[in-house]
Amino acid sequence: MSNSTTIDSRQFRAALGSFTTGVTVVTTRSVAGEDVGLTANSFNSVSLDPPMVLWSLDRRSSTAAAFMAAEHFAVHILAADQEQVSNQFAARGVDRFAGLAVERGHGDVPLIAGCSARFECRTSYRHDGGDHVIFVGEVVAFDSFGRAPLVFHGGNYGLLMKKKAQDVEDTRSSFGDEWLGFLLGRAYYQMLMPLRAEVQRQGLDDIHYRILSALSTGEGRSVTELSRLVEFSGHRVVDEHFATLAERELIVVDGEQVRFTEAGRRYAIELMAAGKSAEADAAGELDFNEARLLKLLLKRVIRATGQGLPEHWRKENIWRDNNVWGAAGGATEGSST
Repeated sequence: MSNSTTIDSRQFRAALGSFTTGVTVVTTRSVAGEDVGLTANSFNSVSLDPPMVLWSLDRRSSTAAAFMAAEHFAVHILAADQEQVSNQFAARGVDRFAGLAVERGHGDVPLIAGCSARFECRTSYRHDGGDHVIFVGEVVAFDSFGRAPLVFHGGNYGLLMKKKAQDVEDTRSSFGDEWLGFLLGRAYYQMLMPLRAEVQRQGLDDIHYRILSALSTGEGRSVTELSRLVEFSGHRVVDEHFATLAERELIVVDGEQVRFTEAGRRYAIELMAAGKSAEADAAGELDFNEARLLKLLLKRVIRATGQGLPEHWRKENIWRDNNVWGAAGGATEGSST
C-alpha cells in the first residue's frame, strides 16, 4: 500500500475522475445577507432516518466562510440541460446568480429552478476532511422534478443512458445486422414509412417527396440545384418529376427557378409535422437524455464521414434563411433528404 506522502496529487485527482458523479450546485445565505453558491460533485447520501446528506468544500474557497457560518444550505442536482448553470457557479469574479430565477427556502437560502432534484438542509455537522470541510445536513424539505441529471466523468460532462434488459448484446447477431450503416439505414427507412404512406396517398413517390424536402431548405433554387440535392439520397430526378408537382399546383417552375405555391408550402409544413411525429414515435422508448445523446452521437458520425462530401451537399450550403422549416419554428439542422 502506497504511503500517502508519495501520492502524486494530479494522478490521484485523475484516478478519482474515473468515478462518475452527478453535478450539484450548493447554495446558502451569508450572515451579511448575500446569496452564495458554488458547483460541487462531492454530494452523497448519508442516512434515510433521519434523512441526511453530505458534501465537501475546499477550505481555500471564497465561499468557505459563508458556509461555515450558515445554519442552512440547499443542494441542487443539476439537470442534463444545465451545463451553463454548472459553469456559471464554477466561475470566479462573476455574479453566479445572474439571469437565474431564484426562490427562497428555509433560512432564506436561494433555490434554483430547472434542476433534477433539490434538497433543503439544516447544517448538522462540520467535519475536518484534510484540505476540505465535510458538511453534513439534515434534509428538511426536498423536491424531485423527474428531469434527467447532468453527469461528470473524467473531467468532462456526460449524459446518462439507462441500460435495459433488451439492450443486452445478442450473441447471435452477425456483422450485417450489427454494421452501423445497416442500423442507421434501417432506422431511417422505418421512420420514413409514415411519410412515404402520406406521399403515396397524394399520388406522389419518394422522388417527389425529396424534391419538396430539398426545396423546403430554401426557396428559389434552380432545377439543377434541386436535382443535385436529391442525388444525395441516390435518386435521379427527371423533368417529369417537376412537371407532376407543378400540375398538382405544389410548385411553380419559372425557367430554371422553382418556388412553392401557397398550397405547396402548406403541404411541406404538413410533411414536416408528420416527420416530427415519426421522430416522436421513434424516440418513444428514449428519455430526454437518451434522445439528446443519440443526436450528439449521430452528429459525430456525420462529421467523421463528411470529409469527401461535395460542396453542395454540405449543411452550410443547403440551408437558407427562407427555409420552410425555420419559418414553421422547426430546427434547421441535418440533411434535407
